[in-house]
Amino acid sequence: MPLIRQCLCRPLQYTPFLSSSSSSFSSTPSPRRLGRACSRSLSNATTLSFLKPKVPPPPGLQKGGHTKSQGWVMGSKNLFKFTSFEIPSVPSSHGHLFHIRRLLFSVHSSKPFSNIQPFPLNTNGFSSISHANIPPPVYMENPTENGLDSVQLKILKQKLEELGMDSEICVPGQYNHLLCPMCNGGGSEERSLSLFVTNDGGAALWMCFRAKCGWKGSTRAIADSSRPSSGSLSQLTRLKSKREITVESLQLEPLCNELVAYFAERLISWKTLQRNAVMQKKSGDQIAIAFTYRRNGKLVSCKYRDISKNFWQEADTEKIFYGLDDIKGKSDIIIVEGEMDKLAMEEAGFRNCVSVPDGAPPSVSTKELPPEEKDTKYQYLWNCKEYLQEASRIILATDGDQPGQALAEELARRLGRERCWRVTWPKKNEVDHFKDANEVLMYLGSDVLKEVIENAELYPIRGLFNFNNYFDEIDAYYHRTHGYEFGLSTGWRALNGLYNVVAGELTIVTGVPNSGKSEWIDALMCNLNESFGWKFALCSMENKVREHARKLLEKHVKKPFFNASYGGSVERMTVEELEQGKQWLSNTFYLIRCENDSLPSITWVLDLAKAAVLRHGVRGLVIDPYNELDHQRPTSHQMLTKVKRFAQHHACHVWFVAHPRQLHHWVGGPPNMYDISGSAHFINKCDNGIVVHRNRDPEAGPIDQVQICVRKVRNKVAGTIGDAFLCYNRVTGEFMDIDEPTGKR
Repeated sequence: MPLIRQCLCRPLQYTPFLSSSSSSFSSTPSPRRLGRACSRSLSNATTLSFLKPKVPPPPGLQKGGHTKSQGWVMGSKNLFKFTSFEIPSVPSSHGHLFHIRRLLFSVHSSKPFSNIQPFPLNTNGFSSISHANIPPPVYMENPTENGLDSVQLKILKQKLEELGMDSEICVPGQYNHLLCPMCNGGGSEERSLSLFVTNDGGAALWMCFRAKCGWKGSTRAIADSSRPSSGSLSQLTRLKSKREITVESLQLEPLCNELVAYFAERLISWKTLQRNAVMQKKSGDQIAIAFTYRRNGKLVSCKYRDISKNFWQEADTEKIFYGLDDIKGKSDIIIVEGEMDKLAMEEAGFRNCVSVPDGAPPSVSTKELPPEEKDTKYQYLWNCKEYLQEASRIILATDGDQPGQALAEELARRLGRERCWRVTWPKKNEVDHFKDANEVLMYLGSDVLKEVIENAELYPIRGLFNFNNYFDEIDAYYHRTHGYEFGLSTGWRALNGLYNVVAGELTIVTGVPNSGKSEWIDALMCNLNESFGWKFALCSMENKVREHARKLLEKHVKKPFFNASYGGSVERMTVEELEQGKQWLSNTFYLIRCENDSLPSITWVLDLAKAAVLRHGVRGLVIDPYNELDHQRPTSHQMLTKVKRFAQHHACHVWFVAHPRQLHHWVGGPPNMYDISGSAHFINKCDNGIVVHRNRDPEAGPIDQVQICVRKVRNKVAGTIGDAFLCYNRVTGEFMDIDEPTGKR
């Protein structure tokens, strides 16, 4: 098989690329992209020397091994071997522990082919590609005969190229590991994208295994309903054969004294390391910590860590929890985010602890939970479900940062929040908290770590609370910290003991026509703005904007808007007062109006009111009258439920004006709350029920006297049932206490 065909058929990470001043040879058709990748890799390395290949150079090479292009070599393990290489030393925060150099893998592997990377590792996060052993690539002796140069393969490769994937080095029928075009492999430029091309070249599936990316998708060359070649993304996991590994095949060995001392600095004892079978992998003078993943004592996978806290795992092995055997048959288990935290928990006396094998997501997914076979990121949960099913109490002790909390939420979604608990890490200072279990062990000791676990709290379930979640609010209420616990005064002494305005409540106001319901609410809003600075949203469908503005301005300025008969001898407001009043209107009120001839729905009104609350700081909403809402509105019960939820959620007081039904036998007295047109739901659902009634009989008393009948008060702290009498000033629209001189309040 020609060398050039071998090199171009295999994925990038399967083929090492070397450059040397003494001996090199290159292939003219080598893609520019491969050259750039080699250049990046070699930028961190020093001199490499190797033996000349035993096979003759491929056609197209110059006799001396050089072409006019770059001096890159493409070969395989069978074509060369290294005699020596130097690696630049890496400073360590634990200098006395690590006089060794940056951690590498050996170039000698137990597998036929290996991902030989004689360069410093710069990976961040977790890689789905092993840096130790990789299955051999599949070589096609005659790609044309196998249909690889078919039209559909060319179309598929073109699509992949347009998505930013290097399709030229992709081999159909196997998994190809590429640089992800979405995340570019992060800072380490790791080839975290797993691309699978079907044997017939008709479809491709891919997924990026970087925790912070996760880009995935699939495509077909052409549509063919009779051949469902595209499959699903779950094939990326399902089709991979699981490797059988052993300590010997991975060339693992006991920890050296330097690594034991490193763990000792982190308060992890030799006894704990032995029991958890923590080992090392060595290549020359380069060492990596090896965390062995076992099920029933058998080695299933292995994860490595270097001194720069870079992690990688053995490829094509089963994903399970670290320390899985420790939770077998346990009713209480602890889940942490890293192997070091698992070891730290054991130092605090908790062996019933496991660590997740992969990193935490950047945020909680907004999508619904995928089915088990497609839940690739959390496949380890499903692989260990028989262990988890026995647990009745699961303590989530993930990291305290945002990704750690996101991981806790994702685990709780899958395990069931009802059996999950969570920990709160102690404070490090006035601002920060300790991040994880190992930090707490190192700085505060095992007793504090044990106390943190023992004080774990129930994981919150949306809609299910305990009173202790509200203790701060209850304390503030008891001590009247905010100052408005009894509600805000209406501004009228006669009403102070009967009705006070409480944020988040619903007040129903009714009365016979022309009794002054809307005028009284306008006056109440003016008082609340003057005394407490409240702002309001107005959905007043019976008032023209200019008429409503006139009524509000007259109450605010305390002068008539016009020189008209209703004003008598009282002087009209000046232009300056009008301009000042207009500015007050603009700063205080926000109008909710339907600009076409259709009737608004309650949902439409509440959506706009929510915008007014969030954008302008509105504290009160007036809907006047309810009868003008869409006739296809929901039932009164449903509508009032929506209004109450809005009021409570946004701490906004809502006044709902409702007309009574036709009073056939009305004799002039105030109507009852049950007389409201619609149903008895109004009096049943509201927090406060008020009837506004004006005297129309001169013989019964002054005709400017208005009776405010408080007929319901749910919150006894804010008022009680009773009647109050106010005097109405027809000139300015003001309401005043009976003993209050005209024009004053």
